[in-house]
Amino acid sequence: MSEVQGILKIDRKTPEKELPQLRLRHSKEFTTRLSRQHLAEQGSRCMDCGVPFCHNACPLGNVIPEWNQLTSEEDYRSALEALLATNNFPEFTGRICPAPCETACVLGLNEDPVSIEAIEMSLADLGFEKGWIRAQPPQLRTGRKVAVVGSGPAGLAAAQQLNRAGHLVTVFERAEKPGGLLMYGIPEFKLDKTRVARRIDLLKEEGILFRCGVHVGVDVTMAEMGEDFDATILACGAAKKRDVQIPGRESKGIYFAEQFLTSAVIWGSSGQALDGLKISAAGKDVVVIGGGDTGSDCLGTSLRQGAKSVTQFEIMPKPPELSKHPRHFERPSETPWPEWTYMLRTSTSHEEGGKRAWAHESVAFERDAQGQLTALITRELSWNKDSHGRWIHEVIPNSDRRWPCDLALVAVGFVGPEIEGPISELGIELGERGNIKADEIHYATNIPGVFAAGDVRRGQSLVVWAIAEGRRVAQSVERYLQSN
Repeated sequence: MSEVQGILKIDRKTPEKELPQLRLRHSKEFTTRLSRQHLAEQGSRCMDCGVPFCHNACPLGNVIPEWNQLTSEEDYRSALEALLATNNFPEFTGRICPAPCETACVLGLNEDPVSIEAIEMSLADLGFEKGWIRAQPPQLRTGRKVAVVGSGPAGLAAAQQLNRAGHLVTVFERAEKPGGLLMYGIPEFKLDKTRVARRIDLLKEEGILFRCGVHVGVDVTMAEMGEDFDATILACGAAKKRDVQIPGRESKGIYFAEQFLTSAVIWGSSGQALDGLKISAAGKDVVVIGGGDTGSDCLGTSLRQGAKSVTQFEIMPKPPELSKHPRHFERPSETPWPEWTYMLRTSTSHEEGGKRAWAHESVAFERDAQGQLTALITRELSWNKDSHGRWIHEVIPNSDRRWPCDLALVAVGFVGPEIEGPISELGIELGERGNIKADEIHYATNIPGVFAAGDVRRGQSLVVWAIAEGRRVAQSVERYLQSN
């Protein structure tokens, strides 16, 4: 570490954010990157630990102490190169990753952890600004052809790795634009879509071919792809949505969160409606069922669209609000350092307004004579842990409550990949949880030459995990191509 007393002299600093009342007037990003001075200072807070738990907590295995050291020395280009050595898309993870690395930071034991994610975002943005991040097409081509089904972060990472190894890579995407959830599933105010398009343009420059509007299994069969390609990677996500099966579910005005968020992105970028239908929260009482990040995204999007009210429901109890001592947080005993801490987390969307209701179970939807949604009925739950530490609940008597609403958004996750298409056509074996069965060493399915990575293999997860799996499946495909 270049500044031995950096952690004593310099406080943690994160990027400045536009005030909530101002950022609600638009749908663009509202966070600024660290200045060069602050960037170097924050890098100097890293202690260059003998055992860097931040490195261990990151699915990508980012060598965080190395690029923090280079950042503290203001050698930003070398710092970026160290970052890019393990992370294909730091401009994405620096914005939308929940930063498990920071939870595991050794400094976080008794101080505020290093601002790892902020440094990552700033290095990536500086790299694009200075032209340090540019296309890297391979010098030689092997002539081997690889198909990647799905253009989300796992598919893009796999495609880039294999293309740089000299193989001819074609990415198939059934949507009109590549990017997967990066393009359609994350609001513009968290990830500007021009950043996604910029990265796609670089990948095209490197020689990757994108075929959008092509639904593999419908427009082209896996048998046809087997004739054209030497290997195929399925990185098509876990698109089968979990639903709330309660009375009144068929009412008009109830949508999956993905439909709502995708509609907002498409309307914002093109002025076009999703499948001929614009889903708008303007002037409506909105309920969001699901207390996770996707539900939070629905809240922030609804507020920007001019919702009359927004309430987000979570079936689990409210996590503890950790008390902050003069120098550190007290972590709960069930999630000690360096584990991901069980605590109340407030997103930028929560800062902007709306309400959150904890330990509420959705019981039924009400509708009028025309079938239009008018209300959500919930009841409260009492949660406790049994002798094995597992959460159990009981319904609180007479706790039913009626919440007026005319737009309900279901954000309760996904249950696995869609079976129709490649999985059913090839007879690909599934695991106990309904995901494609492929181990973490080879990423190979039971069909020779067909591999799987990302949410389609591990289930719904983080962007950083998707990129990590994309890199690892590329290594497995490379070994396969060399031996066949």
